[in-house]
Amino acid sequence: MTGITSAGVGSGLDLEAIIEVTVNAENQPKVEALDKKESSLDIKLTALGQMKSDISALEDAIEALSDIENFNKRSATVSQPTNGDVISVSAESTATAGNFEIEVKQLAQGSRAVQDDANSYSSTTDVVTASGGTLTLTAGANTFDVTLAAGATLEDLRTAINEHADNFGLSANIINTGGATPLSKLVITSSETGTGNDLVITNNTAELDKVSTVANGGGNGGLVIAATDQAQDAIILIDGITTNSSTNTFTNTIQDITITALKVDTEKASLTVDTDKEAVKETIESFVDGFNTAMNTLDQVVTSRVTDGTARGLRTALINQVSSIVSGAGSLTSVYDLGLSLNKNNELEINNTGVNTLEDSLNENYDDIGNLFAGAGGIAQILNDTVELYTKSGGIIAQQEDSVNQQLKDVENDRERHEYRMEQFEKRLREQYASLDVLIASMRAQGTAVTSALSNLPGFSSGKS
Repeated sequence: MTGITSAGVGSGLDLEAIIEVTVNAENQPKVEALDKKESSLDIKLTALGQMKSDISALEDAIEALSDIENFNKRSATVSQPTNGDVISVSAESTATAGNFEIEVKQLAQGSRAVQDDANSYSSTTDVVTASGGTLTLTAGANTFDVTLAAGATLEDLRTAINEHADNFGLSANIINTGGATPLSKLVITSSETGTGNDLVITNNTAELDKVSTVANGGGNGGLVIAATDQAQDAIILIDGITTNSSTNTFTNTIQDITITALKVDTEKASLTVDTDKEAVKETIESFVDGFNTAMNTLDQVVTSRVTDGTARGLRTALINQVSSIVSGAGSLTSVYDLGLSLNKNNELEINNTGVNTLEDSLNENYDDIGNLFAGAGGIAQILNDTVELYTKSGGIIAQQEDSVNQQLKDVENDRERHEYRMEQFEKRLREQYASLDVLIASMRAQGTAVTSALSNLPGFSSGKS
């Protein structure tokens, strides 16, 4: 406590020590009680936070269980040729199982227009239009116009094409041939693939014929697309059947399967489409891990008794509900039929050996597993309804946390009020002892004066005879 005055100066008594002992005797029990309550609330808040974290993780695993798509996945396994990968494949959950041999005959490409020698320029700074004009560049369904000012150079044209806001994938470059009579040739490459999607460049003035594929008056312009530079489809053979695509991606060529051609090769890739049992197994394993982590945390909280019945109630609900009987899942009526079991610690275990294993269910009851978890009234729905009561905003755990935080604020307010009371208590003590100090000092002064007066009387002696 803050000292108000130095007690005992007048009396010579150790009043500071008396005040300190008295204040501590009044203060310590209350401080210890507040510290104990605050520590208990902190422990409770930590327990609630751990509960919320682990139950939220379980909720994420339950959410994965509730999505029927996670039980309908198909795996697409590709055996590539020895020369490297020629295709990549993805399969929708509705894809039919099957085996296919795939050969990539041709990759899709965009067109490439090159300025012929007769229409090329001697320098990048040569003027392509003295009076100005407009080029229209088209490939497939895409088009945009480039308007050039009077005196625009070949370099200006390249920049105008490349930096145009509506450029749909054209790249303009200037190739300098060098040698005794160097030429600057304009080359424009289009990313628009597919047969029939060649780049077409027209103009509104014959002055721009040299940088067009079509002359203003009709006929060929100065930019030429060679046969090997024409836009083309990708071509693959599936079990000997030729299929085309304007891009390197073949969607639904095999129903619900997407194939992307990567490289031309005479060797074939082998594709096998099957149910993705490994993905389903991983989904179930993630749920088991989340459930066991949550149960372990709830057990610790229940044992420590740092919260009320919240942890105990949730633990009991999870144990009962994970064991629920479900209809509409064929021969699978509970997780126990699937190959799961609860051990003595209320943790789920996956049976991987003996009879009734998870592997058996994946092989024999694959189509029923999704209904057991994600079907109407399935395990995931039952668990999710309960868990959400605890984890949602304003749910049971949030209410508990709010209550504990309010109690912590109350403790802090009690501590501030107690400190104020102790300051006032010390102040009153000092005032009382200050009066005593003055009284004793006065009495001593009077005694000294009397002694002095008596010592001056005739015949007075302070000694003993």
